[in-house]
Amino acid sequence: MRRRTIAAATAFGLLALTGCGAADMTRQSSPYADAHGTRTVTLSVQSWVGAQANTAVAGYLLKHELGYRVDTVQIDEVPAWDALSQGRVDAILEDWGHPEQEQRYVADKKTIAPGGELGVTGHIGWFVPKYFADANPDVTDWKNLDKYAGRLRTAESGGKGQLLDGSPSYVTHDKALVRNLDLDYQVVFSGSEAAQITQIKQFAKEKKPFLTYWYKPQWLFEQVPMTEVELPAYKEGCDADPEKVACAYPHTPLRKFLNARFADGGGSAAEFLKKFRWTTQAQNEVALLIADRKLSPEEAAERWVRKNESVWRAWLPD
Repeated sequence: MRRRTIAAATAFGLLALTGCGAADMTRQSSPYADAHGTRTVTLSVQSWVGAQANTAVAGYLLKHELGYRVDTVQIDEVPAWDALSQGRVDAILEDWGHPEQEQRYVADKKTIAPGGELGVTGHIGWFVPKYFADANPDVTDWKNLDKYAGRLRTAESGGKGQLLDGSPSYVTHDKALVRNLDLDYQVVFSGSEAAQITQIKQFAKEKKPFLTYWYKPQWLFEQVPMTEVELPAYKEGCDADPEKVACAYPHTPLRKFLNARFADGGGSAAEFLKKFRWTTQAQNEVALLIADRKLSPEEAAERWVRKNESVWRAWLPD
């Protein structure tokens, strides 16, 4: 499910959700990233709100408990690895699995170091609203999707059923899946997580059926209950060739990565980020405050931090 966008660095002014764009790290990197002798940390923050919640809480604690200035850079997932290798950012807090980049930068060049697991397991899938699955239980088997293609047509899907995706920059095999499973569907990209959420909420408000690419953890399940469609079972390597994928998405323990020089010489900030580990429930709690309650990321982080001292104290350096 790797995702998403770019915007200028801010001093812990975490970035709002936005659409996708091309990444140009020569202009967008923080001037403080990998700068020796400064107490500044630069974090890569992806455009989906769960990743924003990670950075909000980590940044708040780095600032208020450890005395660091925190800058953020919002950037697509693959360019974020390049930026991390170059020292333009210090850490990625939520990676959904990039084996090619991991081989290049961690194993071969050794410019990036593993930062440990985030504590959250991610999963991408196809989902329909629970109210539609309850009325049509067989829709949760991919083999029956064509039966409902007519009911899932939209003006954008060209006479086929619509499979709603987010941004083309997300990790998605959906075009290949539709083709290789011979389904009468058209993948329609909304452009961003925020736009996709708006569309899903509108469908739910009108009690219309829909089929969407979606992922866990995600706070929207609290407001729009959805049921996963069972795709052919995932087996190791079944997604190795992007053009031949015909299986479900895996369940992925989400991980953190640090610039190798920062990992070794980043002092208490690096130690803290390695220890930072929380639960899906905690991430969703902060994400809901940001995306639905419209709190700023720092306000959401402050609220969570005040309620959960027994959790975050364990992340602080000894």
